[in-house]
Amino acid sequence: MFGVSVSTKKWLSRASSVRCAAAAGKRPESGGRGLWSPRQESVVLPGALNKQDAITGLTLEAFDGVSEVTTKSGELDQIESSQPSESFARKMYASECEAAVNRQINIEYSISYLYHSMYAFFDRDNVGLPGFAQYFKEESEEERGHAEKLLEYQNKRGGKVVLGALLSPITEFDHADKGEALYAMELALSLEKLNYEKLVDVHRVADEQGDPSLTDFIEGEYLEEQVEAIKKVSTYVSQLRRIGKGEAVWHFDRALAN
Repeated sequence: MFGVSVSTKKWLSRASSVRCAAAAGKRPESGGRGLWSPRQESVVLPGALNKQDAITGLTLEAFDGVSEVTTKSGELDQIESSQPSESFARKMYASECEAAVNRQINIEYSISYLYHSMYAFFDRDNVGLPGFAQYFKEESEEERGHAEKLLEYQNKRGGKVVLGALLSPITEFDHADKGEALYAMELALSLEKLNYEKLVDVHRVADEQGDPSLTDFIEGEYLEEQVEAIKKVSTYVSQLRRIGKGEAVWHFDRALAN
């Protein structure tokens, strides 16, 4: 019951002879097959020209961040030597990008100012189009929000916000042929298209200066939304052109209010 069979004894004897042969540095004679051993090979890159280009191992160089920032003229030295009037957060933010953001801040405020003037016009008792008034009030607040978002980004990157003077917007939107509703909406469409061009200019400056943070910010927060705004106002212009200046404008105003 506990005995070892003859075939098992033969297998054990064969395995023992193979181990002995391997220990002696000889190849076993059983069919030319020996113990497996890893092949000593080098991995050569497709473009390697000689053996020196072969990869024989992978070595990762340790990153010593402390030594890198504490060297002379390193980040720590720059922070310690900076003046109170200078930003501690500024890093890889070109002056061209800073100026482009400031220009766009003032453009957003200017458009908001003009939309607010439209809101005041349509809210008059002798104009009586509260739907248009509410629409342009919301557009004014939206453009102001765009300006404030850019302002916050400027501060986040360590830039300085410089606000320019705002020109007084026009206050009358009557038009003998088109009527005030269509004229104001066509003006709004031209402003949205102009704003898109200016945003693309900011994106171009950021791309030229190698600033992926600013390009991503303009793409993610502004460009797509601006395209949608242009489409919406274009539809309003088309509808107002169809209905003319009569009573239908009042119904359009009601639809805007709702």
